[in-house]
Amino acid sequence: MPDSPSPLSAAPAAPSATAADPRPALRVRDLGKRVALPEGALTILDGVGFEIARGDSVAIVGASGSGKSTLLSLLAGLDLPSGGEVELDGTALSTLDEDGRARVRADKVGFVFQNFQLLPSLTALENVMLPLELRGDADARGPAEAELRRVGLGERLGHYPRQLSGGEQQRVALARAFVTRPSLLFADEPTGNLDTRTGQAVIELLFAMNAEAGTTLVLVTHDDHLAERCRRVLRIDSGRLVAA
Repeated sequence: MPDSPSPLSAAPAAPSATAADPRPALRVRDLGKRVALPEGALTILDGVGFEIARGDSVAIVGASGSGKSTLLSLLAGLDLPSGGEVELDGTALSTLDEDGRARVRADKVGFVFQNFQLLPSLTALENVMLPLELRGDADARGPAEAELRRVGLGERLGHYPRQLSGGEQQRVALARAFVTRPSLLFADEPTGNLDTRTGQAVIELLFAMNAEAGTTLVLVTHDDHLAERCRRVLRIDSGRLVAA
């Protein structure tokens, strides 16, 4: 099976908020993150605020160390801010405990990471089934198989991550991200460990699947060309939002 899947579509997702539910997918108010170090407090993010509409595609860009990956972790409730608030689909994450934030992620959020984050002891199929099983779905195998065929890996269901190329592993990660039909998808440098040709194929597939599902896409990248594929760009510099 080649490493370059045919894209389902080339268009990014369009905003789709309705009068029935006008809330943004994400609302961020005066977000800050500081950590204590022996030499004093280090400010990673300071006073960040913005809204992201439902169905939009947004790139978060900035130099290494600017705070963009920390921002993504706060948006997804994987970390807690030192100040400010994140509302995900109308829910203030600060009002939830760790279990509550985990339930929100299971119900509403998909992730794609630079390092794939596949479990090495599970096959491709089992990796994609896992979020459905954790959510308690009665049928995990059927949707997982369908999603892997969708990304061109129907003949790789029983392969372990070590038996797959980097591009194939990231396509398994895409299948895992979309199998729960999330309303938001967070992608952190999704092509960072791929060669140019394979990375481009993965990006085409990501945007195609995102457009088809109408998912809100939030993409962290240092690649301006990739950022231009999104409808909107948020630029972070030294922990501050300098362009939105």
